[in-house]
Amino acid sequence: MPHHILVIEDEPTLSRLLSYNLTQEGYTVDTAETGGDGLLAASGRKYDLIVLDIMLPGMSGFEVLTKLRQQGDRTPIIILTARNAESDIVQGLKLGADDYMTKPFGVAELLARVSAVLRRSRPDEADPDPDEGQEKIIAVGDLKIYPEKYEVVLAGESIGLRPKEFEVLLYLVQRPGMVVTRDDLMNVVWGFDYVGGQRTVDVHVSSLRKKLEMNQQSVRIDSIRGVGYKLVIAKK
Repeated sequence: MPHHILVIEDEPTLSRLLSYNLTQEGYTVDTAETGGDGLLAASGRKYDLIVLDIMLPGMSGFEVLTKLRQQGDRTPIIILTARNAESDIVQGLKLGADDYMTKPFGVAELLARVSAVLRRSRPDEADPDPDEGQEKIIAVGDLKIYPEKYEVVLAGESIGLRPKEFEVLLYLVQRPGMVVTRDDLMNVVWGFDYVGGQRTVDVHVSSLRKKLEMNQQSVRIDSIRGVGYKLVIAKK
């Protein structure tokens, strides 16, 4: 059965973004916009993980976290906090949070944190992953991506990518032939409230495109004018 995740976040756009991407990863997702609603949802059923914003209307994320732990609820919790708010991070961890993310953050990084926390919380699940112990590989055409090592191999040749270039490529590879908007890439890779403009996306895609084409032409990134980009796999 898919893991069931509760997202407690009052910013509608960020909540929808998190819900959409977690669902795309195969998780079942519920959302709540206030601390009170989140506490009610978490108290009413068993979740595998909770993503909890600290700054919530009414009841804060700290209060929600405290009440859940006082009730004996040991559900893993990832807190979301403002950039460089070290005191929030320390307080959240002391209250029983399992991990944290500071805003702005890329959804790709959050998904990795979610996966890691779930693995740590369920080390002895009854139904082990048949691929457990094997390195995860995403293969599309002549392209192979090793997410855990941030490594890319194209037609047998290793390609050196910067971290954000890797995350852009990973997002495109998971949607071959689909048009991905600049806004999607900005939100997923750089974070919902990243202050840079879309030019950042264009620069990274341009660099990534050159590195792919330098090896051979079986994989390319096409620009869709006025919209975004699309990964194309050449037919053999």
